[in-house]
Amino acid sequence: MSEARHTARLVLQGHIIDSFLLPQVMDLVMDLGGNFNIEELKVGQHKTDPSYCRLEVAASSAELLERIVRGTRALGATAESEQPAQVQEVAQDGVFPEGFYSTSNLPTEVLIDGRWLAVENMEMDAAIAVDRAAGRARCIVFQGAKPGIEVVVGYQGVRVTPLERSRKTEIFSFMSSEVSAEKPKKVLIAAIAREMKEIREHGGRILVVGGPAVVHTGAGRHLSRLIELGYVQVLFAGNALAVHDVEAALFGTALGVNLESGEPSEHGHEHHMRAINRVRAAGGLRQMVESGQLKSGVMKTAIEQGIDIVLGGSVRDDGPLPDVISDVVEAQRRMRECLPGVRMAIMLSTMLHSIATGNMLPAGVRTVCVDINPAVVTKLADRGTWQSIGLVTDVESFLRELASVIETGAHG
Repeated sequence: MSEARHTARLVLQGHIIDSFLLPQVMDLVMDLGGNFNIEELKVGQHKTDPSYCRLEVAASSAELLERIVRGTRALGATAESEQPAQVQEVAQDGVFPEGFYSTSNLPTEVLIDGRWLAVENMEMDAAIAVDRAAGRARCIVFQGAKPGIEVVVGYQGVRVTPLERSRKTEIFSFMSSEVSAEKPKKVLIAAIAREMKEIREHGGRILVVGGPAVVHTGAGRHLSRLIELGYVQVLFAGNALAVHDVEAALFGTALGVNLESGEPSEHGHEHHMRAINRVRAAGGLRQMVESGQLKSGVMKTAIEQGIDIVLGGSVRDDGPLPDVISDVVEAQRRMRECLPGVRMAIMLSTMLHSIATGNMLPAGVRTVCVDINPAVVTKLADRGTWQSIGLVTDVESFLRELASVIETGAHG
């Protein structure tokens, strides 16, 4: 400790034991080559009681101390005597000021004019815009950076709150520490169903992010049933899910493979293109439903039930369908518009759409990542919280079991 001359006092408070904040801060300080001394520690005596820790961190140089303090702040530590947040005006359209504070997905506050303002529209990898007159702060992405908007720069006056470990839904904390194909799936799915029911009882919204495997595996009817039962309010997907869903409705195939027999159909490779052509001729999916041309499928159910649908395009899309948003920035904007009120996101066999969605979600949103590929599940589930479950399994068996449990409960 004698060699470390540069010091700072940090404060940790809240559920710092449950959230592993305290050991994470200790590890970070030591990993970066600093030292710490705990000056005061008060541990909550009950599950609902917050804890408090004041510690001094020390480093051999001012630069190292700054790195340590910056890292601990990102985890949720604050300075003992917090200074107001610093802001700079945006000078160039679509460009943040140099040194802007880059957000995490954890609940965040900024100290402006003597008040801690909760940051609205919380998401990772964004900046914080401040409206002093309104007394508000919110996350903005690059497209939201307009000249004159004040943006937080640096780490001073920024407070991040670690989430409390879930006690009511222990399955989300217990099972999400690793990704395995050997987890007790029935237990997990039953817990997910219970959580979905509770979310709906409290008016929360449930988001499904779906890939074409939902149709290819024959799981579309189970997703449709969940939508009908009122357990899906938002659907994010790409061109492929919608195209193959329409193909299945018109021709009984997905990518030319008969969904009942599993056998390739004659000229089946043409079916998805003919499906696209039919939708384009009708003017869109809604028009196909309204004219009676589309009689079944996920898209028909979603449209009839009036849920929010965003189909985001990619460079590999055939067509695409008129409903697909090919401008990715516009697709992101539309996705963000649908996220308020979402309390759970179920991500089904689509890595890129799921990663995009996960990046937009606050840390408190439960996420369920399902894919037959363990590498995909690991990538999606590893978002730094115990709010996420990763399931390595066939999407059809997952949705079939989930719909069955939900429906049994609805009729029970």
